[in-house]
Amino acid sequence: MERQTVRYDKMVQEALLGVVRRAIGEVAEHGVIGNQHFYITFRTGFLGVGLPDYLVSRYPGEMTIILQHQFYGLDVDENAFSVSLYFKKMLERLTIPFAAITAFVDPSVNFGLQFNVSGEDGKTTYGMPVPPAASPATQAAAKPNPVDTPPEAPKVVSLDLFRKK
Repeated sequence: MERQTVRYDKMVQEALLGVVRRAIGEVAEHGVIGNQHFYITFRTGFLGVGLPDYLVSRYPGEMTIILQHQFYGLDVDENAFSVSLYFKKMLERLTIPFAAITAFVDPSVNFGLQFNVSGEDGKTTYGMPVPPAASPATQAAAKPNPVDTPPEAPKVVSLDLFRKK
């Protein structure tokens, strides 16, 4: 098999996903500090996402959760995190693979990241295999039509946007 060029975009996504994993892990271990809170957006149809059926129906594509005051049992491992949150006065357990995350924001320090969940080949995310989405409709929506999609220009990630001035 011929070696292809170095995929810096995937290496950067993997590294930034490690930042998200570590931030959530620190909150799991020590709790939130001051006004710290996270907005986490993820694909609800991604394989491994654990949500009650009524939430999947209500949010068929993406969902954003907030980890600030009322979250319980935050557990983090290498591939996913689980947390209990209230929805309609019912405590529900959610499991979210890191590979399903499309955005992560901590407004308390003006920090945010966006992720390309599906690689250009439709098979990789952050350099890891992407499990198929839950339904064929979701899979079709996640794969761009090559005829309608212009080629992407190289992307440069500037961390200056997220630094306090």
